[in-house]
Amino acid sequence: MAASGRSRAGRLVVFEGGDGVGKSTQVRLAARALAEAGVEHVVTHEPGGTRLGEALRGLLLDPATGDVAPRAEVLLYAADKAQHLHQVVRPALDRGAVVICDRYLDSMLAYQGAGRVLDVEDVAAIGAWATGGLVPDLTVLLDMDPARAVGVKRGRDRLEQAGDGFHARVRQGFLDLAARAPERYLVLPARTGREHLARLIRHRLTGLGIEGLRG
Repeated sequence: MAASGRSRAGRLVVFEGGDGVGKSTQVRLAARALAEAGVEHVVTHEPGGTRLGEALRGLLLDPATGDVAPRAEVLLYAADKAQHLHQVVRPALDRGAVVICDRYLDSMLAYQGAGRVLDVEDVAAIGAWATGGLVPDLTVLLDMDPARAVGVKRGRDRLEQAGDGFHARVRQGFLDLAARAPERYLVLPARTGREHLARLIRHRLTGLGIEGLRG
């Protein structure tokens, strides 16, 4: 994947992991810590975060959409990311804000690459082009056996309905990505106490040079 341009003023912090691992809770707690420290921040998500992205999200996650070719799925997610970076993420980073994003490029690599059994390097090349090579400063990966997370969810969306084998491959895909760049990841066992996890995340955020934030 293309290298990130580090001349930007802000910081990009991404939360990744399988469905039902508690990302939304940790995103909220991280945002609260930044707010209490008086740090300008933007909370956003993928797919979505823009008008175009929300329309794509509906198509991608609605079970009524039916069967979608894996390559078409990759391209739809890539379009969402390109618009999201253009409209939300890069403007916030350029003005010095911390961007907290619920899912980013790793989700596409894990779900559409490993999960759909596509060549992950091909998916990475498409993703890098769509995002202009923007790499997160920190990726928090919440890891959990999908049988304990997705397996107990009701009202599942199209991807959540993809089956146990799919979600097992997705989990391993995330772990493989983290193993390739351990300095940029914080891998935590999901649901081991939300306040405990939040403290570990805050501590790691202080290492990004975010002024006013205490670990």
